[in-house]
Amino acid sequence: MILAPSILAADFGRLADHAGEALEAGAEWLHVDVMDGHFVPNISVGPMVVEAMSRVCRRYEATLDVHLMIEKPERYLRDFAEAGADRLTVHVETCPHLHRTIQQIRELGVRPGVTLNPATPVELLYPILEDVDLVLIMSVNPGFGGQEFLPGSLDRIRQVRAALNRIGSKAHVQVDGGIHPGNIAQAVGAGADVIVAGSAVFRGDVAANVRQLRESLRQTA
Repeated sequence: MILAPSILAADFGRLADHAGEALEAGAEWLHVDVMDGHFVPNISVGPMVVEAMSRVCRRYEATLDVHLMIEKPERYLRDFAEAGADRLTVHVETCPHLHRTIQQIRELGVRPGVTLNPATPVELLYPILEDVDLVLIMSVNPGFGGQEFLPGSLDRIRQVRAALNRIGSKAHVQVDGGIHPGNIAQAVGAGADVIVAGSAVFRGDVAANVRQLRESLRQTA
């Protein structure tokens, strides 16, 4: 399992140090949610924060995973690539020419991912699965941290993992939203191999939280 702490739950007053604590504790990726206040009802960060997080990731040889919850993401792909994103994930709902957008991401030297909102049918992902390196299953409605995990997300994870297996894809299955020690094993058991966790990592003792998430997996193995 790859752990990707979401900086949305971090202390922005000391963002670099707080993110560094998670990577120091053993997290492999850092997850950045970019929100525009249009596609989702919140505004978060832009390329400058991504660039700052890129410097943190380089210190720990970690992956910078950027989720674009924005309208017309193709306008900003180069900006985020040049800011240091290693991975860029876009939404089915915001990309009318999805194959072209995914191709643009790859041409920028960044690994492409695709995602959709919880109410969007998973089947809409299938035509693009051969072209992506990651599929993100949102287990909350995007826009805000600290929400409850939507139980139906487990079936969506299983569907995507089965679809990837059918085509022989090695793409990651990522899950984001409401993950904590009490349900992380269910998400991994359903087929997720990249876990995004915000509050479960950054609230309280970061190192202890990371250990607890991993221990929860070992206890149910």
